[in-house]
Amino acid sequence: MAIPNPEIRFLLRKLRIKCKVPLLFGRSLLNKSTMYQIDFHAGTLLLSHSMPDQPLPAQLAAYCQYDPRVACWRAEAMRYADIITYLYRQKLPYQDLAKDYQELTLSFHEQRQPRPYQRAALQAWLKNGRRGVVALPTGTGKSFLALLAILHCQRSTLVVVPTLDLMAQWAGQLERAFKCPVGMLGGGSKNLLEISVSTYDSAMLQMEHIGRRFGLLVVDECHHLRGESYQQLARFCIAPFRLGLSATPDAENPQDQTLQNLLGPICYRIEIDQLEGKVLAPYQTHTIEVELDPDEQRLYDENREIYIAFLQQYQIRLGGARGWKDFLIACARQPGGRAAFEAYLEQRRISRSCKAKIRLIWQLLQTHRNDRMLIFTADNATAYDIGEQFYLPVLTHHSKVSERKQMLDYFRQGIYPALVTSRVLNEGVDVPEANVGIVVSGSGSTREHVQRLGRILRPGPDKTALLYELISEGTSERYVSERRRMHRAYEKPDSMPN
Repeated sequence: MAIPNPEIRFLLRKLRIKCKVPLLFGRSLLNKSTMYQIDFHAGTLLLSHSMPDQPLPAQLAAYCQYDPRVACWRAEAMRYADIITYLYRQKLPYQDLAKDYQELTLSFHEQRQPRPYQRAALQAWLKNGRRGVVALPTGTGKSFLALLAILHCQRSTLVVVPTLDLMAQWAGQLERAFKCPVGMLGGGSKNLLEISVSTYDSAMLQMEHIGRRFGLLVVDECHHLRGESYQQLARFCIAPFRLGLSATPDAENPQDQTLQNLLGPICYRIEIDQLEGKVLAPYQTHTIEVELDPDEQRLYDENREIYIAFLQQYQIRLGGARGWKDFLIACARQPGGRAAFEAYLEQRRISRSCKAKIRLIWQLLQTHRNDRMLIFTADNATAYDIGEQFYLPVLTHHSKVSERKQMLDYFRQGIYPALVTSRVLNEGVDVPEANVGIVVSGSGSTREHVQRLGRILRPGPDKTALLYELISEGTSERYVSERRRMHRAYEKPDSMPN
């Protein structure tokens, strides 16, 4: 018997199940033998039974919870594939009113051919049932891999990205690859088509209404899905096929199963050092420690003492799971809390933007006057201060979209030799001309540090990327640096001479 539903045909093939029950599926009316009906409602699935007195099978009950308000069972929309697969395996007749996405007939207009690792990543994803996370370093063609996945799936597709810049970038790539109109959701755009791109925020807000419209969900920089709010965009979507893309999906906590639950397991991964000198530019790193000026050292020590004394008095351990929250609560409730918090901010400001770092930035600007440089900071204030002192353009989240575009265009053309940024360029923005990076300050996040390295690794003729990391000696920055360098991309020792 020919089964008209392509998703189920694929799932059956994966499960090696042969269906011999002559049933009608989809939105057509079913005969009286119909036992189950599945529908989409506000980001959930409603599962009803023609004999409601019968208990739900245990495997279905694992996904569902009875909702007396509607007199049927309710499940998260992302359980669509699990429920449909179970019904087929058990040869149970049902009516599918949830699915509202289309099978497409896309043709590919890209001239470039996939690299061997992109082919391997695609095959691993297909073998895993078209679900899973692919970990590829920045600059190695994650978006091209997604185009190949969309071509293979031929289903209505939603691509979710973290920023408006990336939304426009992805929309352009999709339009060129498939020669079809691409919808956008975010930044004032509300035009959904069979292939669409959305920001995380817009997808999170709209998914309860649009979650039935897409069969493939592509999540760029998918590590953002670990945020509680953003998880809803994956939970409220029925898409049976899912692809997550990230350079560092598990950099902070390898034991975290959130991405696996929402998108599938990591089915393919390759690291920066494995592609260095091949797909990515060869790179050198250098950590430079600078001494605080005497007046800064005195001020740092005074504020550090107040901050540490407060932690010890209330037995707060910042390394624990609740350490930072406990510190903020204590600052709000306990005597001396305000002074402790201000002391914390001041000692951090001094270590992040001391005078010696500013002097060193000037030396590096002179040394690399013929290079294209990205200067990274942890906060906007430091970024603006550097920009003001050296007359450099500063790109932060406050920059308007038109300003960002102009800055990046001028940077690519060489009109701007350097850009200063806080966190806007950590991920996603294509800046292949950059070959020198200076990390003036940053968090202890391994992911952030790897992403900053990735910004300067796009290949170029005779290019060797250089990454400088500036550390204030005798401050807590040393421990922050050690924590964020815990990645195999930094396992080789500093490779630039002093």
